[in-house]
Amino acid sequence: MVGMRDVAKEAGVSLSTVSLVVNKTGYVSDDMRARVKAAMKELNYVPNELARNLYKNRTNLVGVIVPTIRHPFFATLTAHLQRELAAQGLRTMLCSTADAENGEVEYVDMLRRHMMDGIIVCSHTTHPNDYWTSIHRPIVAFDRVLGGGIASIGSDHEQGGRLMAHMLVNTGAHHVVMIGGPRDQFFDLAARNGDSPDDFDLHKTTFPAVRYYLTLEQELKAAGVRYEYVEAGNVEDFQGYKNAVNAVLNSMPVDGVDAVVSSDIGAAFCVREALSRGISIPDELQVVAYDGTYLTDMAGLRLTAVCQDFDALAGTAVARMMDAIEGRPVDSAGDVIPVSLREADTTRR
Repeated sequence: MVGMRDVAKEAGVSLSTVSLVVNKTGYVSDDMRARVKAAMKELNYVPNELARNLYKNRTNLVGVIVPTIRHPFFATLTAHLQRELAAQGLRTMLCSTADAENGEVEYVDMLRRHMMDGIIVCSHTTHPNDYWTSIHRPIVAFDRVLGGGIASIGSDHEQGGRLMAHMLVNTGAHHVVMIGGPRDQFFDLAARNGDSPDDFDLHKTTFPAVRYYLTLEQELKAAGVRYEYVEAGNVEDFQGYKNAVNAVLNSMPVDGVDAVVSSDIGAAFCVREALSRGISIPDELQVVAYDGTYLTDMAGLRLTAVCQDFDALAGTAVARMMDAIEGRPVDSAGDVIPVSLREADTTRR
């Protein structure tokens, strides 16, 4: 097997010079670098990746923890994260908490034992903040608040709620139903601290994504528009969303529901079920999606959607991961990425 000593002999340079070229550290003149690379090519030398990682105290492996890869939002986000990590020379190790028992704990253990360079946490977590801050290793939180010193990335969900509210008010909606996950997630900090939840306190949660529902409720209340919230189960519970949609559509004749807001999954179910029942969209029922993944073009009608910027979200998350790996300071305010409203075929003009 060809080693660095063979390369050094072939190039006529010292072993330390070959090491600097292979590990991309320190200064080496252009002439020396060219001689080493020519010798490596001549001898078909392949650097020992494990040895290089040990030398740099790096694994070039980053864990990404998501609730489920089946969900179009997390599938899309993961694809963007993997691309951005690869551009930094990092590999992605994926954990879907719904599909791998104890996966989150195993990944944290690997991080503690320096078997990973960092973790991007995109799943809902019930661990207290001091659990994450005690790890003292590179962690980036996506749409989560995990504690001081841990970078937090997410969309401007309050902006998303305002965009939806203004559109629904302007199109004359009278009764809006929001379909989403368990309501108790909205106020996990309030429950943890023993506080009484305030329905419109946007900061009593470690789960910022729910702020679009809370902001939407706040705006609709101010405009005098009737609204209600229907729970559909956890993010991976697709049948729960389908059941919730059917319950809402069954109540339309009685309750006068004329608008539904949900994630892309819930909105797509709603359009398909409404069309099968002969309900006219958007004349009788407006449907608005939140996320803006590929699913919004595949529901039978092109969905009106608040679109999250996956390129910016993934790029920022990976930039903060590189900051954490390289020991640069973390902005405690977090990064908030703007969203946009795409009006399509499921809301009135």
